[in-house]
Amino acid sequence: MRIAFVHEYLNQFGGAERMLAVLAEMFPTAPIYTLLYDEKATRGLFKGRDIKTSFLQKFPGAVRHHEWYPLLMPLAIEQFDFSAFDVVISISASFAKGIITKPTTRHICYCLTPPRFLWDNSQKFNKDFGFPFLIRFASQPLISYLRMWDRSASDRIDEFWRISDFVGKRIQKYYHQTSRLIYPPVDISKFTISLPSGDLYDNLQFEPYFLMAGRLVSYKKFDVAIKAFNELKLPLKIIGIGPEIANLKRLANKNIEFLGQVDDKELARRYREAKALIFPQEEDFGIVPLEAMASGRPVIAYRGGGAGETVIENETGIFFDTQTPQAIIEAVKKFDSNKFSPARCRARAEEFSTEVFRKNIFKYLNI
Repeated sequence: MRIAFVHEYLNQFGGAERMLAVLAEMFPTAPIYTLLYDEKATRGLFKGRDIKTSFLQKFPGAVRHHEWYPLLMPLAIEQFDFSAFDVVISISASFAKGIITKPTTRHICYCLTPPRFLWDNSQKFNKDFGFPFLIRFASQPLISYLRMWDRSASDRIDEFWRISDFVGKRIQKYYHQTSRLIYPPVDISKFTISLPSGDLYDNLQFEPYFLMAGRLVSYKKFDVAIKAFNELKLPLKIIGIGPEIANLKRLANKNIEFLGQVDDKELARRYREAKALIFPQEEDFGIVPLEAMASGRPVIAYRGGGAGETVIENETGIFFDTQTPQAIIEAVKKFDSNKFSPARCRARAEEFSTEVFRKNIFKYLNI
């Protein structure tokens, strides 16, 4: 079976890129088609692979600022030729689904989400850019064009896979398509409940703290949690970097510590030592709660998005119902870490392991 993968743009490192890496490892001879590629930005994850880029790769600034060229992306993605393949899997949150294949080629779209900037969050995205009213108004016909193209592109797909039921509802809403659920892989092998054999810390006595981890961007609601812990006066450690870091540091009191970007060993240690993970955002899936659970730690999460499917209430964590400081304060006050079994948290994370993902992919590809 001749297989190929398609990804929007390989110019960053995140959950989608890690998932593609697992798929690429499963099919080592499969080429990867992408609008743009930056080997350094993807941390060499795809070094040595057969990477095929679009004409946008040569455009000024496109590799670092793909957002400059949205109107050219439909044209660029449609130029790829897949006539030599039996199966093409597009990993898509926007344009990758728009490839054109021949009738005998099976096109599977592993949908990360219908693009939010075109659908349910389109008005918010427009406002968040901070453009003057006249520019925002003038951009509406362009957004409408891309929305119509995206809807049309969804009709070219033979089969949708979804990363969560939360995303599945959006696929049904905007594309009127059913989808098959395959949760993304989580590399739980990096995390343990207890101290790894032969691994010594300088000081095994540590202050109990709560933890947050992820890219510091506005939609992840780090600011809401910081306001809550300013009032709670409990230790909170934050792992990650991003455009909001300066604003968040100004907002935080001394009980909140920013650890920046850490390596895998330090990340595993921080998860393992934390009382709980604080997770106030609405994610389409969300790997961070599962990394915490793989480390035996419970999660205090907003009841929305993928966390509602991965965290089991009162077994591997608890929920709060609004993304407000007061809701987090109330959840933390009622949280009792002694009620949660590290082994149960770990067992839940194992249900989303890379091995489970591999078995599902082979199963639904009929291999």
